[in-house]
Amino acid sequence: MNSPKDTVDVLIVGAGLSGIGGACQLRRHCPDQSFMILEARAASGGTWDLFRYPGIRSDSDMYTYSYGFKPWKDDSSIADGHKILAYIREAAKEYDVEPHIRYNHKVVSAEWSSRDNIWHVTAERSDTGETVTLACKFILNCSGYYDYEQGYTPEFEGSDNFKGEIVHAQHWPEDLDYRGKRVVVIGSGATAVTLVPSMADETSSLVMLQRSPTYIASVPGNQALATGLRKWLPDSWAFHLTRWKQVFFQIYIYHMSRKRPKDVRKMLLGRVRDELGPDYDVDTHFTPKYDPWDQRLCAVPDGDLFEAIRKGRAEVVTDHIDQFNETGIQLKSGKQLDADIIILATGLNLKFAGGIRYAIDGADVDFTDHYIFRGMMFSDVPNMAFTVGYTNSSWTLKADLTGRYVCRLLKKMATHGYANVTPRLRGEVGEIPLLDFDAGYVLRSREQFPKQGDRLPWKNYQNYIRDLIGLRFGKLNDEELEFH
Repeated sequence: MNSPKDTVDVLIVGAGLSGIGGACQLRRHCPDQSFMILEARAASGGTWDLFRYPGIRSDSDMYTYSYGFKPWKDDSSIADGHKILAYIREAAKEYDVEPHIRYNHKVVSAEWSSRDNIWHVTAERSDTGETVTLACKFILNCSGYYDYEQGYTPEFEGSDNFKGEIVHAQHWPEDLDYRGKRVVVIGSGATAVTLVPSMADETSSLVMLQRSPTYIASVPGNQALATGLRKWLPDSWAFHLTRWKQVFFQIYIYHMSRKRPKDVRKMLLGRVRDELGPDYDVDTHFTPKYDPWDQRLCAVPDGDLFEAIRKGRAEVVTDHIDQFNETGIQLKSGKQLDADIIILATGLNLKFAGGIRYAIDGADVDFTDHYIFRGMMFSDVPNMAFTVGYTNSSWTLKADLTGRYVCRLLKKMATHGYANVTPRLRGEVGEIPLLDFDAGYVLRSREQFPKQGDRLPWKNYQNYIRDLIGLRFGKLNDEELEFH
């Protein structure tokens, strides 16, 4: 330890949406707990500061993606990235979190000492190159599960022969000029459907090239309910009523997708046909082979993607890539797509818990051998929680619950003089993948993740109402949660 000030009660890893939210929760519910946030980059905001591609926005509505303790007051329901970034930083300012952030501190290792009941944490400073050691009683890892250093880039034969520019959306160059250029966007997920309508007015041609379709739903850019309620009620009331309406709607759609997938499929595709007209080949370009919510649905505010296609500013091509060549992309069908710029919206790589090396009394922790407890802690790992959001709803709903639950644990430990808390498996439990859906980035990286069980408290149910009852109001004397 460098000095006494480098020992804190709670160390938060990451100053993004989850990390700032967790710090605000500590301020609200555990004001006596000292804390520090270590952020690898030079700025807060996480995803919303890092990603700079055109049109970057939320793919969840902001009434559930925002913090439950800080009402979203903007009119937009699907918000642009700069608005989300401003909102996160405003929360940090309101709760006086900013002075507790150490930027350019990348956590590389954390070792638990059972003798001292302390985590000894090592971080590397990217600005000075020095190594910093700190100590804390509890770690709240809010680094997410994406690899922010490198996006997923498939190997395309002949890519070195292409004479134009190839850009990955995760690493968008500030000086990229696509005005009047022929652009091909490879991908069909949230990034691709954001890029296409954002760029369509300025390119000479724009093609979204996909190997297979994704379910895409047009959603209102503004919430009429919230707008109406604000005329009669305080902002906080309007926010919470709209938030609950959206929570129940998300749960309903997911439930129907699991129980009656054919009906949900018919509804989604019917709306696409309404947007694009009877002559458009919806079966080829917008009809996936899987059921709704086997992968996440893509949301487009006010149907902006469909509008770009209707007006002839953008085109969707469904085909397989044979190879790149000097002028563009040769497809398996024999068709050639000429381009000046090729944008890879091919997704993200996953990196569990920021790739940090964890150890307990000198023995490395392999998280794939551990079960996740209440969707946030790990079997046999003391005084550590990890924030992971929902896959079928807004990330922040679960992040909020995680922050509050950690505060409840810390208060109980302080009240009773406990030094550590550790989840312990009692009895038999089945094994299920933690991220139990079929997105490509999940399938590529599933072996990196811990296990979940087939029963509470080891099963992550992906249900906000169930988690709210269990995490906010349930007892903390769980038989499989051990205090010392």
